[in-house]
Amino acid sequence: MTQELELGLDTFGDVTVDGAGRPKPAAQVLREVVEEGVLADQVGADFFGVGEHHREDFAVAAPEVVLAAIAARTERIHLGTAVTVLSSDDPVRVFQRFSTLDALSNGRAEVILGRGSFTESFPLFGYALEDYEELFEEKLDLFTLLRDEQPVTWSGSTRAPLRHQEVFPHTESGRLTTWVGVGGSPQSVVRAARHELPLVIAIIGGESERFRPFVDLYHRVLEESGWPRLPVAVHSPGHIAPTDREAREQLYPHFKAMRDRIGAERGWGPMRPGEFEAMAGPGGSLYVGSPETVAAKIAATATALDLSRFDLKYSAGSLPHDAMMRSIELYGTEVIPRVRELLAAAEEPVGV
Repeated sequence: MTQELELGLDTFGDVTVDGAGRPKPAAQVLREVVEEGVLADQVGADFFGVGEHHREDFAVAAPEVVLAAIAARTERIHLGTAVTVLSSDDPVRVFQRFSTLDALSNGRAEVILGRGSFTESFPLFGYALEDYEELFEEKLDLFTLLRDEQPVTWSGSTRAPLRHQEVFPHTESGRLTTWVGVGGSPQSVVRAARHELPLVIAIIGGESERFRPFVDLYHRVLEESGWPRLPVAVHSPGHIAPTDREAREQLYPHFKAMRDRIGAERGWGPMRPGEFEAMAGPGGSLYVGSPETVAAKIAATATALDLSRFDLKYSAGSLPHDAMMRSIELYGTEVIPRVRELLAAAEEPVGV
C-alpha cells in the first residue's frame, strides 16, 4: 500500500429511538446526522457519506441538502453520498446538485453513484423496475460525459437527448470526484472500470478476502483499457465502544431488528445469534468491538484488498444517537491512528 489509507464514515440516517425506546421524528434524526458529520470532521475522519433512501426507517431522502448543512460547519472532511440512486434520478440534476455542493464546501464534494439495493425510488419517481439495468447503464454513460464539463451531445431511451448542451455550474477543479458503488457482481465491477471510475465495494456479508477477485478484475479491465490504476474503497457496517463486549451488546439488538425487518421483505429468516457472532468475528464483515479490535480488522481488510479507502457504516437501525457519537469519537481518536500504525509497521522491511 503505497499511499496512506483514507478512513471514512457512512450513515443512512437510520431512524433511531429516544430514551423511552420510541422512534424519533425524522426531523430530529436529520439534525443529529448533521451533528455526527460535524464530529467526524473534528476527530479526523477523511470522508463522511450519507445514503439516499425513501423509506420510513431511514430519514435521508435528500442527502445533498444534509451534506450542505454539514459543509457549512466543517473545514476539511470530504462529503458525499453512500449512494446516490442514479437509476431513478436525472444525471444532469445530480451533477448540478453536487457541483453546487462542491462550491459550497470548497472542493470537498464526492458522489458515489449506484443502482440502489432498495427500490422504493423507482415507482416514486415514475420508473419501471423492469428497466433497472438499462436505466443505470444509460444514466451512468451520460454522467460520465457531464464530468468533462464540456458541451454534451447524448441520446438514449431513458431521458430526453442533449444537443451540444453545457451544464452549469462547473466545479473549480474542473472534475467532480465520482465513484461507482457496487455490491460485488462481476458485471458491476467491469462497468465501473469501463467508465474509468473509482470503485466502492459494499461488503455486508462474508469474508473480505472473498472480494479480492473482484478487485483484481477491476484493475485488469483498467489495464487492458490503457487507463491508470484507480482507487478501490470498501463500505462495511460496524460499531465501536471501549470494549469488545460493550460494543457487541450495544449493537446486537438494533442490528438484529434492522436485519430481520429488511430480511422479512427479502425472504430471509430471522438472524440467529451465531450469525451475528460470525459476522463480528475476525473473518466477518461486521467491524464491531474495541478500537484495537476494529483497527486490526480494518488494517487486515485494507491489506487484503489493497484499498485506498475504508468507510465504516456506523449507523445501525435504532442504535441511539449517543452511542453513535461515542463510536465516531473512538473511530477518529483511536481507530484511525491505530490503523495507520499497523499498516506502517507491516510495510517496514524485516530487520529494520
